[in-house]
Amino acid sequence: MVDADACPVKQIIVKIAKEKNIHVVMFIDTSHVIDDGYSEVVIVDKARDSVDFALVNKVRKGDIVVTQDYGVAAMALAKGARAINQNGVVYSDDNMDKFLFERHISQKIRRSGKKVSGPSKRTKEHDERFERAFRKLVDDI
Repeated sequence: MVDADACPVKQIIVKIAKEKNIHVVMFIDTSHVIDDGYSEVVIVDKARDSVDFALVNKVRKGDIVVTQDYGVAAMALAKGARAINQNGVVYSDDNMDKFLFERHISQKIRRSGKKVSGPSKRTKEHDERFERAFRKLVDDI
């Protein structure tokens, strides 16, 4: 299952899913379009967090969730799924508290009017790291 609105690794996911004959569900809102010829696409309204709620409601034990949203990842883990971000970081019970705490601190800083640096520019190495980690998750199914 893919939180696909801003996911830069959709093509990698589909490539590996085709190789392994794995069903892929991409969740998007109405402001996006996906037609890769392989994935099931679930389109939800554009309301805040609609994609996140739809995805989490469909997640089942053993699923793999691709998301950069720590909250979605935490809920997926709680349901017995595995979760990975677009850079190949596999979320786990061991690292989730750290990610959620960092998100909380960043939100506090932004609310106080200060800026928080964004993610670094995407590189080929990010894609390669994601592909290796995603393949490992898929192979462990």
